[in-house]
Amino acid sequence: MDAALLSPPKSANLYAVVIELGAASQQPIPVSLGRALHSQFMDWLTLADPQTADIIHRTQISPFTLSGLIGYRRQPKTKLGDNFVFRICLLDGNLIDLLLKGLENWDNQRLYLGNCPFVIRNTYTLPDTHPLVDISDYAKLANVDKIFDEITLKFLSPTSFKQKQEVQPFPLPELVFNSLLRRWNYFAPQELRFPAVEWQAVVSGYELKTFALQLEVAGEIGAEGWVRYRFKDSEQAKIATVLANFACFAGVGRKTAMGMGQVSIRNS
Repeated sequence: MDAALLSPPKSANLYAVVIELGAASQQPIPVSLGRALHSQFMDWLTLADPQTADIIHRTQISPFTLSGLIGYRRQPKTKLGDNFVFRICLLDGNLIDLLLKGLENWDNQRLYLGNCPFVIRNTYTLPDTHPLVDISDYAKLANVDKIFDEITLKFLSPTSFKQKQEVQPFPLPELVFNSLLRRWNYFAPQELRFPAVEWQAVVSGYELKTFALQLEVAGEIGAEGWVRYRFKDSEQAKIATVLANFACFAGVGRKTAMGMGQVSIRNS
């Protein structure tokens, strides 16, 4: 299993799974629970396979992304039974069996996110069972039906990038698409990988705001909103179209395993 996770995956599938939770107490729920969700996901993997979970914990390029906790945070405190979900995306298809085994072993235990107790109500893994569930594979994403020379990405959670040892919150074209290209080339089968690209794209429109996300001791900042990218080169437009669809699984930029960099594509 170790080799399967450290080299191109044997299973080239990608999964977006949704976990539905019910609040098991009446208390304020922190706005940001990225670190707590990350810890819970790793607990499930550890229950299934401690050795593989440890490898994933130490790897430099994470094979999964997590959304934040999605749902209405009633003020001043939530009510018993209030409903929430979060989304888990797996970039290595081998992980789906580990996740499901870990959830099975977890059984009906309560889970605690930021000291708030929850119960698991449902796990959605099949398309059409929940709007956020999806299944694809690298070959399907690589064979796009339509190539877009303008691509609009919506940044659903704070998104930022590492640029020359600094944090850059503006999603410049080269930062967005090189971030995706690195992860694509790490997880996609050899025959589907792309060469390095000197992006010639420009930003043709945007509406962004800067938000803070409390992950650990210090907060993280990032941009939310939408950005439209224009590609003059047709080959770059093709690669960018593939990567934009991949972004819906992979997220963009920093700390995508803790809720940052969640992305959707607005092209149709």
